[in-house]
Amino acid sequence: MRRLLPLLILLTPFAAAGQVLGGDSQLAQQLLRQPPDRIVDMGQGVAVPLWRGADGRMLALKADEQTTTLAQRADAPLSFHAVDAGSVMSADLQYGLDPHLQIHAGVSEHNWVSRGPRVVGSEIGATYNLGRYSVGLSVGADSTPDQRLPRVLPGATPGVNGLPDFDSSAQLSARGRVAVGGQSGIDLGASVGRIRLLPGNVLGINTLDQKALSFGVDHGPLSGSIVGRTMQPALPGGYYGDKRWSSIDLGVTVRLPWQGELSIGAQNLWSSGSSVPTPAGPEPDQSRTPYVQYHQDL
Repeated sequence: MRRLLPLLILLTPFAAAGQVLGGDSQLAQQLLRQPPDRIVDMGQGVAVPLWRGADGRMLALKADEQTTTLAQRADAPLSFHAVDAGSVMSADLQYGLDPHLQIHAGVSEHNWVSRGPRVVGSEIGATYNLGRYSVGLSVGADSTPDQRLPRVLPGATPGVNGLPDFDSSAQLSARGRVAVGGQSGIDLGASVGRIRLLPGNVLGINTLDQKALSFGVDHGPLSGSIVGRTMQPALPGGYYGDKRWSSIDLGVTVRLPWQGELSIGAQNLWSSGSSVPTPAGPEPDQSRTPYVQYHQDL
């Protein structure tokens, strides 16, 4: 978590807003003066409460760092290659309108272990929570600010959704959860969006329509998920205008007693619509990729 502290410091201007919200400025100052051991844990990462109202409203800042595999185990609409992808840094500003309704806005950054363009994402959304049941809706976008030319040799640049020529995307996502007992739950997710590719890509098209569905189950420290994705050209034409690419990812994660997590699974466990080999290599890359990853919180 050491890398999260500078991120929290950079976002401290939000604290000024927390001091003037409502009539509980004195309470807000008490929350902001909390020692480090009062920072609360909200699932993955840490969260700092900025302001809390007497009517149940609350403003909090959450920061998180985890591997890409862990970030995708639920309903992530985009797929990052498990072997190439390194970590995901994210920060969210969460505001509870009442005990059941929460809105949030956040940013994230995906980095690769090997060289590759950063993918910066942003998202705004709302979640309605009734305790046992919850449902959320969000709108997000991802882009590569340090754009590079499409690859020349196969595997030269890590990609997104098997596309090394990924430029940006926008998506609408929905997620629901049903709690089963005190330590178990079922998650359902769906996403629709559009992916834009860099000019001069091998596919010969500019945009792809994308859909994703996810199903997850968790019980205590054990959780598993299955994610299905499909892509096809947004407009007819191009080399593969009538093609459609589909894939299924499967993963299981175990939270360990010493704040570690072990993930085992496979990307593209099943796929269809294999592309025709080209001088630049097959695209998108739908090769089956088993993985074993370990993540440790410090």
